Amino acid sequence: MDVQEFFFQHYIDLPRQGPGDNQSTIKAFNSIPNEREIKSLLDVGCGTGMQTIQLAKLIHERITAVDFYKPFLDKLELTAKKEKLQEKISTSVQLMEDLEFDDNSFDIIWSEGSIYIIGLEKGLNEWKRFLKPNGYLVYSLICWLKKDIPEELKEFWKIAYPKITDVDSNIDIIVRNGYKVINHFTLPESSWWDNYYNPLLKKLESLDKKYINDPSLSPIIKEAADEIELFRKYSAYYGYEFFIIQKS
Repeated sequence: MDVQEFFFQHYIDLPRQGPGDNQSTIKAFNSIPNEREIKSLLDVGCGTGMQTIQLAKLIHERITAVDFYKPFLDKLELTAKKEKLQEKISTSVQLMEDLEFDDNSFDIIWSEGSIYIIGLEKGLNEWKRFLKPNGYLVYSLICWLKKDIPEELKEFWKIAYPKITDVDSNIDIIVRNGYKVINHFTLPESSWWDNYYNPLLKKLESLDKKYINDPSLSPIIKEAADEIELFRKYSAYYGYEFFIIQKS
C-alpha cells in the first residue's frame, strides 16, 4: 500500500487529523472583531472537518471547505447532514497550493493545523489575494514555546518539520508579509490528547501487530508512536499556536 494512502485510510476515523478542539476554535473565532459581520469563510485543509462543523454553528453564512483528499470531504458531508448543517457547508477537492477562487472572495481564511503543508510564508502570500480588504487569516501551527530545546526533540522535528520556530519568529514572518496580529494563544495539551493522540494510540496498537513485518509501513507506525512519546516527555517545550491575523 502507498504510504500516503495508508496514512489517509487510517487517520480518517480519528476525530481530528491533528491537535485541536472545539473550544479553541470558538476562542479563535471570538477573537475576530465584528465576527457577526462575517459573510464568507474558506476552510483550507479541512480534513474531516471537526472545526468546519463548529464554525458552521458560529456563522450564518455558507462555509467553503477545501481538502485534496475526497474521502475526508465525504465524511465531512455526512457529519454536516447529521448535524443538519448541509445547507451551510460546501466542499471542494483542491490543492491548497493551487486554489481556484476569485480574488477578494472571503472575509476569513481558516486553516487549523494545515498551513505547514504549503509553508507559512508561502501560504501567507498566496492566500492573501483571496481575502477581502481587511480580511482575516486564522491558522494554527506548531511552535517552540521555550528555549534550550532538548537535543532529542530538536532531532525529531528537524526531520518532521524543519521550519519549526518560536512564536516571536512567527509573528515577525506575519508582519513582514503584510498582516497584523489580532491575537494568538497556545492550544492546551488536552487539544493533543483528546481528539488526536489518544484515539491514534488505540489505532496504532492494532496497526503495529498487523504491519510489524512490513518494511515500508512499520517505520511509519513507529514514527507516529515515537512522536506521541516525545510529546508526553517534552510538551512544555512546544505546542500548537493559534494565530488570528488581519490583512493590512
